Amino acid sequence: MKRIIASIAVALLLAALPAFAGGEKEGAAPSAGRPIKVGAILAVTGGASFLGAPEAKTLEMLVEQTNAAGGIDGRPVELIIKDSQGSPEKAISFAKQLIEEEQVLAIIGPSTSGESMSIKGICEEGRTILLSCAAAETIVEPVAAYVFKTPQKDSYAAIRIFQTMNEMGIVRIGVVVGNTGFGQGGKAQLEKYAPEHGIEIAIVEVYDREATDLTGVLTKVKARGVEAVVNWSIVPAQSIIPKNMRQIGMAIPLFQSHGFGNIRYVQAAGEAAEGIIFPCGRLLVADVLPAGHPQKQLLVKYKNDYESRYNEDVSTFGGHAYDAYIILEAAIRKAGSTEPQKVRDAIEGIQGLVGTAGIFNMSPSDHNGLGLDSFEMLTVKNGRFVVFE
Repeated sequence: MKRIIASIAVALLLAALPAFAGGEKEGAAPSAGRPIKVGAILAVTGGASFLGAPEAKTLEMLVEQTNAAGGIDGRPVELIIKDSQGSPEKAISFAKQLIEEEQVLAIIGPSTSGESMSIKGICEEGRTILLSCAAAETIVEPVAAYVFKTPQKDSYAAIRIFQTMNEMGIVRIGVVVGNTGFGQGGKAQLEKYAPEHGIEIAIVEVYDREATDLTGVLTKVKARGVEAVVNWSIVPAQSIIPKNMRQIGMAIPLFQSHGFGNIRYVQAAGEAAEGIIFPCGRLLVADVLPAGHPQKQLLVKYKNDYESRYNEDVSTFGGHAYDAYIILEAAIRKAGSTEPQKVRDAIEGIQGLVGTAGIFNMSPSDHNGLGLDSFEMLTVKNGRFVVFE
């Protein structure tokens, strides 16, 4: 009798313990009610907070909406956000913690390319899905089985910039980039595709990511008689470059990368931001899209939901996290499981999924899933983003 009671007690105790929520044994059906653990490594604070803060807010909003609607297949989502402050070292530590201790199904983020590259191998080894919110093409090329990213490709950004330069009759340019993974990736793509578009890069300057004055760098560029400047960086340089150009009398077009999609960069640069041209997804101009555009409904809803909740302008960076989340959710539902291999396979099979960055068509050879048409060329006019014409 004692042995039966003990067995019942042990069974009840085991039933009460939290189960591994990230994945399940092969062939097991999803367990109703058990949370699905999703990690996020984001630069919520620090120098890259313009990226990570809206990403974190977006994920918190989406998880709340999912759980209020009954979860995914009846299971709530448990979101675990780690603030890396843009540090690759912290990203590595958090990735190990999320994989080994929290046993998450997936990690959304990191916010920056350098951090993403630093944990790519860790996620691959741990068979943990990584949905990066960073842009560098090297995150998904070469393809790693468990690694995906949601921002558009660097190469497409470079091509769209050069196409616009061709239309404007610009031939000779200067390139300045930050010494980050994102900056170096952009430099490589600009140098690769310039010849194909008849663009001469007269000078390339690499500057420190923490620089607060880039007058010296731009003076060198000005001396080469260029017709335009391309800056490929994240904060703070995106706002410093236009101000320094104005200070030394460089009255030529400034092109920025697709990392410029946050109105706070414009606000930080002030009047010097006027006329900046850059490739971006359509989230920032959602209101002016034609009624029949396939992205309009989703973009307007996300924009309205975010701005009414947080009382701040939506940004493309929050959109990268939005896309990562809806891709993961769609894959879990499609797989009917949270077994990592099955969810990973389901992500590779996603076709025609409308997101903020474009329409995603994943495949075993393409872990980004976006085309050149995912970019719109935007400019700054009267302190706001508008379509460049």
